[in-house]
Amino acid sequence: MKFTLKEEHTEGELMLFKEERGFDRAFFTKDRFNKYFTIAWNPGESQAVTIDGTEYEFPPNTLLTLLFNQSFSFEDSSTIMAWQFNREFYCIIDHDSEVSCVGFLFSSTDHLFVKLSERAQQKLQLLMDVFTEEFKTSDNIQNEMLLVLLKRLIIFVTQLAKSAYAPARKIQENRFHIIRKFNLLVEANFKSEHSVSFYAKQLCKSPKTLSNLFAIYNQKTPSQIIHERIIAEARRLLLYTDKSIKQITFELGFEDVSYFSNFFKKITGMSPSDFRAASAIR
Repeated sequence: MKFTLKEEHTEGELMLFKEERGFDRAFFTKDRFNKYFTIAWNPGESQAVTIDGTEYEFPPNTLLTLLFNQSFSFEDSSTIMAWQFNREFYCIIDHDSEVSCVGFLFSSTDHLFVKLSERAQQKLQLLMDVFTEEFKTSDNIQNEMLLVLLKRLIIFVTQLAKSAYAPARKIQENRFHIIRKFNLLVEANFKSEHSVSFYAKQLCKSPKTLSNLFAIYNQKTPSQIIHERIIAEARRLLLYTDKSIKQITFELGFEDVSYFSNFFKKITGMSPSDFRAASAIR
């Protein structure tokens, strides 16, 4: 079952999926221009989810958040419930001060799997039921009601994710904002800027200060985040386009094909050409 709301004047779109077979997104193919943020809920048994060509376990009673440019597919999408929305319907950046999720809920490098307690499952099911009723109610305030519900959902999921991933020790909130801003900067500049020093300068911090801050929050290092974002994009281009490795090299801000190939192999264990060949066989 799929519910859709489209705003003609803004091109905003919100969708709700309930046990919908074939629910996935193959980026650069059939859904190339449909850029949606995704919140997926697995209320059933553990299953596999493939994100940008890499398979992960999607545990039962768990939420998964996905960025707008990530491809994904589920082992059994008929058991998944999900919300999708685009920037035009709800701009994460504009609402960041309210929901505090830029670079956290929808991180470009990490896939957040948020385990739900029994109480959280009950709350989420109730919210899902209200969403369903509002989608079925066509009146002049439907858009506003669904926007409010989406905001409530994002706040709820953000609180759950922070509880699961934030450190036990209390750290000043403005420090955590730096991490979120760093992720946002990486998303905007990773194709041209590969050094930690560039992002540190944008945040008025030293590279060492950034590294220490990420360590406190038990995050990956800043360089790991930059590299993994580049690799994620490289995998997408190799999997879903016919661009040559040379074209991909230049598109991702590298000047030398050999250097890019060595960089890719060091992180993935395969050369770009071997990765593309292996993916074609599957």
